[in-house]
Amino acid sequence: MTQQSIGAYLRHGQTPFFRLPAVMDEGTRPTAYANADVVLLGVPFDGGTTYQPGARFGPYHVRRVSALVQPYHATHRIDVFAALRVIDGGNLPVPPFSLAAMRELVQAEVGAIVDAGAAPFLVGGDHSLTLPSLRALAAKHGPLAIVHIDAHFDTSSPELWGEAFHHGTPLRNAIEEGLVVRDGLFQIGIRGPWKADDDAACSTRSGARIVTSDDLEAHGTATVANEIRDRFATLPVYVTLDIDAVDPAFAPGTGTPVPGGLSSRELLRLLRGLAGLRIVGMDLVEIAPALDHADITCLLGAYALFEGLALRACAPR
Repeated sequence: MTQQSIGAYLRHGQTPFFRLPAVMDEGTRPTAYANADVVLLGVPFDGGTTYQPGARFGPYHVRRVSALVQPYHATHRIDVFAALRVIDGGNLPVPPFSLAAMRELVQAEVGAIVDAGAAPFLVGGDHSLTLPSLRALAAKHGPLAIVHIDAHFDTSSPELWGEAFHHGTPLRNAIEEGLVVRDGLFQIGIRGPWKADDDAACSTRSGARIVTSDDLEAHGTATVANEIRDRFATLPVYVTLDIDAVDPAFAPGTGTPVPGGLSSRELLRLLRGLAGLRIVGMDLVEIAPALDHADITCLLGAYALFEGLALRACAPR
């Protein structure tokens, strides 16, 4: 048997997300996308990391453990995969050394998904993939409201590393490019020491609402989720979830862990509480399986992704 090309191997991954139908043939993708409500897409790229790499392997391992997730959401009372036509669009065959090529490929693929009338759900890979995804979605929907769940602001500038588009910069770039509606950024899970007194300045100038992990504990996930729903009730919403928002006791498999984060339960409750928003896309990033233990980070990622799909199933169209 002839071995597949590297590009073909990267395109289909190993096993489909959630045991769903997978698009293996490049020629069938346009038709498949047109028949889907949601396309799950792996982006095996970690060339934007500034500390421990390894997130390029996230899509493969989240796929593997997602086979355990059953389709019926007991809280929302909905069979997610009966309510939505969801397919696995495979992995983007991104070159591992080129941030620019990754952005171009992600923006084009997300654009194709959106043009077909489906919602993109991306699994990374590092957080640098968020910017091109937002570019493609904003071209369709206009400026977006963003629920950003993360330990970090991700509003860094290029001075430190000499690179404007690494995994610590996507929210700054999105704000500066006008991809985020004014007062449309909600950042949850922020914690840890800052580089300087003005670390939050980019976010606050845009009207962002910042909820630290301590704030979330003090006020509760229901209160925070209700505030998000009230603020973003009429807007197209994108959810970007960096798994390092979760405390490394619950999610050790990530490259930039910060103690004192959300528990697994808090994360899932928070996502569950967003039901009713018009979710137009989501990404799950920064899972580094080589740093994981007993798949607990990958499993949490798969269940968080399922919560996002459930939100889409409950969303007004």
